[in-house]
Amino acid sequence: MKQLTKAEEDIMQILWQLKKANVKAIIEEFEEPKPAYNTVSTIVRILESKGFVDYEKEGKGHVYFPLLEKQDYSNQSINKLVDNYFQGSFKSMVSFFVKKNDMNIKDLESVLKEINKKDS
Repeated sequence: MKQLTKAEEDIMQILWQLKKANVKAIIEEFEEPKPAYNTVSTIVRILESKGFVDYEKEGKGHVYFPLLEKQDYSNQSINKLVDNYFQGSFKSMVSFFVKKNDMNIKDLESVLKEINKKDS
């Protein structure tokens, strides 16, 4: 699966939230300063060519929708992060966040509870 650029991911986040949207509706979701119509339109077409989105004709325009579920992309991205930066070890990743990012005990306990739920 191809990786998204930051701009592409911003638009995908909006499409995952809205489910379907035209370019104007996507732009409305951005904070000020909003990107130009042509910029968003170009990025959406790139996402289409990469196979992340498709569209339906609506009047003279298009309504875009994601072809990939957010959870599927998130899983792939996390696995790539773990593989590239933590030698495939989730333990190393968690250890990194505990040591370098001052992860508190409450957060760590929450992660452990989630892991235990998965194992049950």
